[in-house]
Parts: sequence; structure tokens; C-alpha cells
Amino acid sequence: MPSIRTRGIIEYDTIIRREGKGLLCGVDEAGRGPIAGPVVAAAVIFSDDIYIEGVYDSKKVTRKRREELYEEITSQALSWGVGIIDNRQIDELNILNATKEAMNIAISRLKEVPGVIIADGNFYFNPIAEVRNVIKADEKSFSVAAASIIAKVTRDRIMCEYENRFPNYSFSHHKGYGTQNHIEEIIEFGYTEIHRRSFKLKAVQGELF
Repeated sequence: MPSIRTRGIIEYDTIIRREGKGLLCGVDEAGRGPIAGPVVAAAVIFSDDIYIEGVYDSKKVTRKRREELYEEITSQALSWGVGIIDNRQIDELNILNATKEAMNIAISRLKEVPGVIIADGNFYFNPIAEVRNVIKADEKSFSVAAASIIAKVTRDRIMCEYENRFPNYSFSHHKGYGTQNHIEEIIEFGYTEIHRRSFKLKAVQGELF
């Protein structure tokens, strides 16, 4: 029996499915705000009878639980896909366009074709389905919440791998966000090849330039 919160986000999706417009796909991203690393998007489609207890906005779920939910989601989803845009592409496209591209890639990797796409934010996708942009969709839609977890876990794993390549940077902790610790690392060791040059911080520019 799902909890009240889980029932709420499942019911949101169920109401949309009852419209009879085809498979429902939730899309979300992780990594728009950091100054290093990629932006990652995920797209998820579930069959009507699936629910996974604890699926919610990835930012409000513990790291350990996110990892557990990732395994449950990817094993039980009807279809899911991930799109990754690296820092160089972010600098070329800008973060908004890079996020859209990551989402389009994630959708293109689905094995099923959705009839309705719910996205957290205001995004336009390749016109394969009706798109509904919903504010805080990761707190309202089960499918979007699941996508947020896949995107977050995927990106966190990438950043942990980067720490092995760049041991002077605590990427497994700050995940590339502009924390005070990260800024101090940049001031001491400089930018790495995974830093977003278009995201330069004034505090860092004052020390390096």
C-alpha cells in the first residue's frame, strides 16, 4: 500500500493517463547550476500498474535511498533513457539549450513512444508528443520524480569518477556546485578540463585574472 505522498504523485499521473493520449513520460534534469561537469537528463515511462514507494523529488531523498530507488526504477520502468551534455557543449550552447538537448537525447533513447511528456520547467521538445510543462513537476508527478532520481544518480556517479581523475577537487562531495570549498580549490589549483568556462565566478576571476 503506497504512502499518502506516493499515492498523490501516482494519482497525478493516473489522471493524465485516463485522457487516453498514450504512454506518459516524465522528464527531468540534474546539473543546471554547477560550475563543473555535465548536465544530465532522464526520461521515464511506467506501465499503469507500477508504483515504487519513496519516489519523490531527488533533492529531498537521501543519497543512499536515491541509489536504491535508481535500481528499482530502472528495473521496473517500461522504458527509460538518459541524455548527457558535457561542459564544453554547455559552454557552446548555453545551459538552457544544453538542458533541452540532454532532454531530447533522453527521450530519443526510449524504447517506447510517449503520447504525453511532463517536464519540470518550460521546455520544448522534438514534436513526438504533447508536452506539458509543470512547475515543481518532480513533486507532483511520479514519472517526473523517477526521472529526477535517475538524472541525479547518473550525474553524481559521473562526478565521483571525476574525483578519481582530479584528486585535488572534492567532486564527490560538492558535485561541481560553486561551494566555498570548490571555489577555494579552483583558486589553489586552477580550472580543470571539466569546468564550465561560461560559468566563471567573480570570486575566482579576481584571483586568477
